Amino acid sequence: MNKSSTYSLNLILILTLVGELVFWVTGLSIWLYLKENVAEFRMEHEWILKYLFLLPVFSALYVLITLRENKRWKQFGDATSTRLLTPISSFKNFIRFYLFRLALGMMIIALGNPQYGLNKKEAISEGIDIMIGLDVSNSMLAEDMTGNLSRLKIAKLSIEKLMSKLHGDRIGLVVFAGSAYTQLPITTDYSAAKLFLSGVSTNMMSSQGTAIGSAIDTCLRAFNYEEESTKAIIIISDGENHEDDALLAAQAAKEKGVLVNTIGVGSENGGPIPEFKNGVKAGVKRDQEGNTVITKMNESMMKEIAEAGGGHYVRASGSDLGLESLIRELNTLEKTEYGTEIYADYEDQFQVFVGIAMLLLIIQQLISEKKSAWLEKLISGK
Repeated sequence: MNKSSTYSLNLILILTLVGELVFWVTGLSIWLYLKENVAEFRMEHEWILKYLFLLPVFSALYVLITLRENKRWKQFGDATSTRLLTPISSFKNFIRFYLFRLALGMMIIALGNPQYGLNKKEAISEGIDIMIGLDVSNSMLAEDMTGNLSRLKIAKLSIEKLMSKLHGDRIGLVVFAGSAYTQLPITTDYSAAKLFLSGVSTNMMSSQGTAIGSAIDTCLRAFNYEEESTKAIIIISDGENHEDDALLAAQAAKEKGVLVNTIGVGSENGGPIPEFKNGVKAGVKRDQEGNTVITKMNESMMKEIAEAGGGHYVRASGSDLGLESLIRELNTLEKTEYGTEIYADYEDQFQVFVGIAMLLLIIQQLISEKKSAWLEKLISGK
């Protein structure tokens, strides 16, 4: 084998190893410095950086492809004739590859979206405190709503829509059937509220019934009365089989300055209560005589509770949750300023790395693979 031909392969291998070493040592040093010393820096999608570890594989493929090309050209003759047939500079060939490899690395970093420049912004948080009482009695399983949706499903959709309309208001959740308890303390974290809401089912309560009065009392206890904030309660129920004096509880809430609003779910004609076995519908609830039990919404009771509590009543349905009027009513209430929130607003820097990648690719295209006499002499030392 001709020495000059062997030297080209060795040069490419050495340059590739050195290039990888320089890239990783430099890159890791900069990364560790930024993480430990620059609080204003962060990577929005840090998990994307793991794809940088594919770059050494890319470099190994480059070496293998170059080796295969050398063997292919050697089939034309000895090393001298091979060089005459393919006047390509091994060094320039590597530089072109390495520029492309660096550009690929810059694009991966850009996809991770480096962010810098901590801009502190102030936002005044204001709103009202809202406690929601959600009926989870078995009658809420009746599918007498539009689209054959259960009352509980409609109720949960109502709450989700309500939360999407709120801005800065604090919200909490009480579930009730024959008794009531707080499922979610009052919070501004709507994501957490939706998570707790998704887990609500009729299996949560062992005692059946519709203790609306107990639900109102539980909602009242959830408020912080040391804060002079506007407070409201929203009861979502079919109003059937109420077991306590909900009207007195609503009046007591009104006297404390807490408005009690109600959302009625269910139809006037009513519907059967489905029964489930191992999560599969196995029939409907029947009385002792074998007749199908029909559950109907007690709309008059829901209206009376809202009137006693000084609030607003709406009726939910599958196609229109009926919340617009209730939301307008809540928005007219006096908002309380909870405080000034200072939050960070990071500025995206991905465009810098995209620009570097584009520049590297342009330079790569400007470099020819043809040999340069002065460069070959410099490399060979002759």
